[in-house]
Amino acid sequence: MTSRSQPTVPTPDPEKRRVAAENFARAEQVRATQNFDYAIQLFMLCCQIDPANFLYRQALRRTQKEKYDNNLIGSKFAFLSTPSLKAKVKRAKANREFLKVIEAGEEVLCKNPWDLGTQMDMAEAFDNLGLTDLAVFTLDQARQKYPKDPTLNRALARLFEKRGDFKAAIGLWQLVAQAAPTDVEARHKAKDLLASETIARGGYEANVKPADGTEPGIPAAIRKSSGAIETPQDRQTRDTEAIQKRIEADPTEPSLYIQLATTYRRHGAEDRARAALQQGLGPTGNHFTLQLELAELDLIPLRKNLEETEARLKKLKARGPDDDDDDGPTEEELTQLRTRLLREILARETEILRTKSERFPGDLTHRLELGLRLYKLDKPDEAIAEFQQARRDEKLKARASLHLGLSFRRKKNAKLAERNFEDALQAAGTSDENTRKEALYQLAGLAVERGDMVRAVDMGHELANLDFGYKNINKLLDEWESKA
Repeated sequence: MTSRSQPTVPTPDPEKRRVAAENFARAEQVRATQNFDYAIQLFMLCCQIDPANFLYRQALRRTQKEKYDNNLIGSKFAFLSTPSLKAKVKRAKANREFLKVIEAGEEVLCKNPWDLGTQMDMAEAFDNLGLTDLAVFTLDQARQKYPKDPTLNRALARLFEKRGDFKAAIGLWQLVAQAAPTDVEARHKAKDLLASETIARGGYEANVKPADGTEPGIPAAIRKSSGAIETPQDRQTRDTEAIQKRIEADPTEPSLYIQLATTYRRHGAEDRARAALQQGLGPTGNHFTLQLELAELDLIPLRKNLEETEARLKKLKARGPDDDDDDGPTEEELTQLRTRLLREILARETEILRTKSERFPGDLTHRLELGLRLYKLDKPDEAIAEFQQARRDEKLKARASLHLGLSFRRKKNAKLAERNFEDALQAAGTSDENTRKEALYQLAGLAVERGDMVRAVDMGHELANLDFGYKNINKLLDEWESKA
């Protein structure tokens, strides 16, 4: 085995080491009394003072798991409290602030010590800091719950290979091959590392075929030509090999990494898509397009969480009053989570669109989309500025004017709201029926507010002529006509 990687984190001075040691001793005492929350606080302080200390990290993880009686799920409401913490991890990772990744990751693990994604991110941060042993420890802890996860085992196998522990790496690559029998890389690695292990210990054992009986190293194209059925893994390999060769020839071209990531995403390999984009950050000087793609990729799990929350909320509302579920979150908790997820997604989309609008000032679509997010975040003043920019594009004028009217109406400025709704109505013409209908509905509503029932009825009739079922216009017309 090779020697331990030299850490690149600051070494605490003697006084700080003394403070950490005292806190560690105190933490061990309170842990013995099962005061886990206080013990965890002390252990986390030790890790912050001396991030490279293996003993401190090991004690912290053990206590985090003991707090939840090693139930493999952590807090019952971890999914409510961890999204914002995970966002901190992702932001720090995107900025390559590896110590912050680790510190924020520990906050997540205090809620769920078995969170796979967070431990993967922390292991990558440890590895980038030269703390390979801690990276291995972190992934090994994750295997307590996910012993057969191919992505996890692949990452850990690479760390063992980096450390020179070929035997452990071989075992993990074999697990990857069992979970994904068509994984070409796993078959290659199992064979290559067996040879490396043989050379390392001075022996000459014969190479062993993989457990699936196939010959390692046979390209997908050859197997296809021989009559074998092309597997999804073969297609992924075929689709990505050409792009990878182009990257080798021109590693500074950011579009190639985006193409590679897009191809991986098309095959459902989001972890490899992320790795491809991160691979390109260094050679391209942290090109902003790669950073934007990574930011977009970070939104995927949040959107999935939102979909899951909305599905659970819908299911909960559909249940009868006698269907109790004491183990799950309440309707109020799910509603609060949905609100938080929505705001987090909107906030991130806002930052992405702001960057795009600054980088591509000629494309006013970004201004319009940015304004829409700001409006949903209840920031009408900022939204108005973006919509006013967007309406300079004739193709966007109808939608931009409509949302300008909505923004001014939110600010209780009826005069400017009406003016912009009329502009939207004129710009929409007959081609944009949805904008036209909403503008008519809003104009009718403004007329009612100021008591002009004749104009309200006129606008209502025009809308009803387009879509009699639009919102509640059919019922409102009867009410307005009686008042008129």
